[in-house]
Amino acid sequence: MPGPPCEGFPLSLSAPLSSPLSSLTPLGWDAAWEAEFAPHAEQGLVPGRVVRVDRGQCDVMTADGLVRADTAFVTPHDPLRVICTGDWAAVETAGNPRYVKTYLPRRTAFVRSTSSQRSEGQILAANVDHAIIAVSLAVELDLGRIERFLALAWESGAQPLVVLTKADLVPDPVTLAHLVQDVETTAPGVDVLTVSSHTGEGTDVLAAVVAGGTSVLLGISGAGKSTLANALLGADVMEVQATRDVDGKGRHTTTTRNLLALPGGGVLIDTPGLRGVGLWDAEAGVGQVFSEIEEHAARCRFHDCAHVAEPGCAVLAAVESGELPERRLESYRKLLRENQRIVAKTDARLRSEIRRDWRLKSAVGRANHAAKRGQA
Repeated sequence: MPGPPCEGFPLSLSAPLSSPLSSLTPLGWDAAWEAEFAPHAEQGLVPGRVVRVDRGQCDVMTADGLVRADTAFVTPHDPLRVICTGDWAAVETAGNPRYVKTYLPRRTAFVRSTSSQRSEGQILAANVDHAIIAVSLAVELDLGRIERFLALAWESGAQPLVVLTKADLVPDPVTLAHLVQDVETTAPGVDVLTVSSHTGEGTDVLAAVVAGGTSVLLGISGAGKSTLANALLGADVMEVQATRDVDGKGRHTTTTRNLLALPGGGVLIDTPGLRGVGLWDAEAGVGQVFSEIEEHAARCRFHDCAHVAEPGCAVLAAVESGELPERRLESYRKLLRENQRIVAKTDARLRSEIRRDWRLKSAVGRANHAAKRGQA
């Protein structure tokens, strides 16, 4: 017998469904997943999508309804391999308790580093097609934070989308246009959409975008994620709390990651507000966010140019000409350094290379300083 409906999950999908294959299609099931699952089906296991994980158990939506299952068989020491919202699970439904025996290889995975001193990665969502980055217009834009979210989104394999929420709080169209332009410059290759859950502006466009797959909703507390989720769901499913007027911050309304089926098609994973957005081996994602810098870098005289003071540096030339904002270059350097530190903590060879590079740069700096003193 299926378990009780998951709180916040549409009841239309928590009841038994007729066709075992077509019933999972609204949740993203397709022929490729079916082929991947075939060996597990031969063992009598049942496919289902994980809609919530908490306290060593998870809610899995199967063709027969919602199942509450234990995750003891998929709790490895590697935190990146634990079961998470969005996974396609192979569930043993015979007996009580029920167990998730394994999960299918992930097509995409959204990972950040934890705030712990161990610098472990934390997986937030799996098998995501669109990463919706919610940014509130009720407070001053933090372009650096947007770049950080974008780096993680690109690294995950999902397509990012920046959604500027609470657009009704910026009534002047010229001011709003400038804000959108600032974000577009920060997010090359990414669509930027303004929405207002209060007036309904832009929500129909967003609903059309997310109708074709799985989307994860990301942002800090107070960004309006739960309100936006309710607008897409067409019902007050997610609890909403007021934000502080002084800084636009709010308490965590969402405390777990929930997978929700959307009435217009597609599914949405709502996440708690993220206080910290640490990179986790996201060099390719950083490069995607700052693609214009990497295009300039390809024209530098030296292939290992650090874009600091090297002769023939095309990146510095772009900054001097005004083509490249200096803030973008500083942000690029910062995220690359942070990512390198994270990777180095788990890679002894890279740590050695970084120390050697630091020693070399220090020696060059001392030599340049000595030469300048000699000329004085």
